[in-house]
Order: sequence, then C-alpha cells, then structure tokens
Amino acid sequence: MSNTPHEIQDEFPELAGKMHELKVSDEHFAQLLEDYREINRAIHRAETEVEPVGDAQMETMRKQRMVLKDEIYGMLTKA
Repeated sequence: MSNTPHEIQDEFPELAGKMHELKVSDEHFAQLLEDYREINRAIHRAETEVEPVGDAQMETMRKQRMVLKDEIYGMLTKA
C-alpha cells in the first residue's frame, strides 16, 4: 500500500504543457482534473487513516481514479 498521493502531474510529467493548455481551454478536461484531484485526496486520506474506509469503498475509489486517469491520458494524447 502506498501512502504517496498520485498527483496527476506526477503521473504524466512529460505532458505537463498539454495538461495546462487543455485545463484552460477545455471545461470538460478541467473538470476531469478536479474530479481526479478529489478522489486522489480521498484515497490518500483513507490510506493514511485520516479518514479510514472499508476495503470495498477503497477499491471503488481506486477504480474511479483509474477511470479518470485513463480518460485524462486519452485526452492528452489526442490533443
């Protein structure tokens, strides 16, 4: 189990420029980044037991983060 937050800019450092461009020009992309940030922070709080959750909830949150990450990456590579 990792207690390090998976910040989206750290996941795709080579795409930081595109990420910024899309964030300011595409409302949907900006919302995806915000949603990712929120779920990522919730996972980090759960992993560090600041706000513990059950195993099923943790699995659900991790799946949500993965779906968001995949969509963000897809948009970054198509831009």
